Amino acid sequence: MKVFAVGRTDVGMKRNHNEDNYLLVEDQCLYVVADGMGGHACGEVASQMAVENLAKFFKETSENDEVTWPFKEEKGLRYEENRLVTAIKLANLRIFESSTSDSRFRGMGTTVVGSLFTDGTVYIGHVGDSRAYRFRGGVLEQLTEDHSLLNDYIRANKLTPEEIEAFPHKNVIVRALGMKEGVQVDVSRLEPMANDVYVLCSDGLSGPVPDAEITEILGAHPDIVEAANALIARANENGGPDNITAVLVKVVES
Repeated sequence: MKVFAVGRTDVGMKRNHNEDNYLLVEDQCLYVVADGMGGHACGEVASQMAVENLAKFFKETSENDEVTWPFKEEKGLRYEENRLVTAIKLANLRIFESSTSDSRFRGMGTTVVGSLFTDGTVYIGHVGDSRAYRFRGGVLEQLTEDHSLLNDYIRANKLTPEEIEAFPHKNVIVRALGMKEGVQVDVSRLEPMANDVYVLCSDGLSGPVPDAEITEILGAHPDIVEAANALIARANENGGPDNITAVLVKVVES
């Protein structure tokens, strides 16, 4: 199988600058979305550091098998899973070091969600509330679980649907790159099928655009370039309260 990818980002309707970044490394089949936090361009710095460090680590490890990894491999994970997790952990460390050594960047951080397609498998790694979805056979499935205060309450069954809608702290993230020296990365392993579309996005898309509308748009636009443009447009039509970023990856038979 082969994959084709497209990325789109937009400042949205309410913000004056874009703190999101995305990454398409075609020769590695690595695709990433990062949503920065911190304000005053700090978030933009953090998200850029995330994608740059992931790209750098994957380039170095693809060119030289003897490159020393900064973290031990996790037992139970395959080599490529560990490669993705290690790249994210390294990005976290670099962001944390910058935020603690330079007062201009104090408090900066970023979410990240990345997908790696290799050997008939897709690995998804994420930290924060940027999401990965899979669209297969007309059905949309969320593949990641938000690391957010709201989701913690939902998991504990402490909120009614009405309380979820009115929850005042929807933007509070409980896990992100740069918050601490170390970070836990959630990773999953899936088997892609022909015609699957994987969507990586910041909450500027998943927030204002409900899953039903994402499903409708993906179903109406088999071309992922058109689909990505339509998703960005819909987020803006629905208020565009935040920066909007989407990376779409379509699996096709070679």
